[in-house]
Amino acid sequence: MSDANPSQACYRKLRKYKYQLTEDYTIGIAIEGHNVDTGFIRLTPSGELTVSARYAWDGPSGPTFDTKTFMRGSLVHDALYQLIRENHLEGEHRKYADDLLKEICLEDKMSQIRAWYVHLSLRLFGGPAAKNEGDKYKKVTCVP
Repeated sequence: MSDANPSQACYRKLRKYKYQLTEDYTIGIAIEGHNVDTGFIRLTPSGELTVSARYAWDGPSGPTFDTKTFMRGSLVHDALYQLIRENHLEGEHRKYADDLLKEICLEDKMSQIRAWYVHLSLRLFGGPAAKNEGDKYKKVTCVP
């Protein structure tokens, strides 16, 4: 365990996904009434979202830079989009996920202009990233 502040998202760089959490990260969100546990992402009925240590994500997407002001927001956003893609949450929660990313980025001192641009880009172009693609995420391939 590190001396990390509980409000920090701690991660390490990877090749494929770029980042991996080193400790669980928990945040209260305004999506309530769901009881989800994917093994790496938990959402309680009271709206407590926990992303588990070792969860890997690709960081900020699109034509942007990976900065400290974007990391925590991208983590929560990617986890929520994954829950939508895997049908644990309804697609109507996509807008909330985009709005929450902007809110977190502003809390982490991202400039207002950049946060606005990021949010607008997500609203215009983020839909496919939250789209369920059938069994694509459930398919398991086994080898001897």
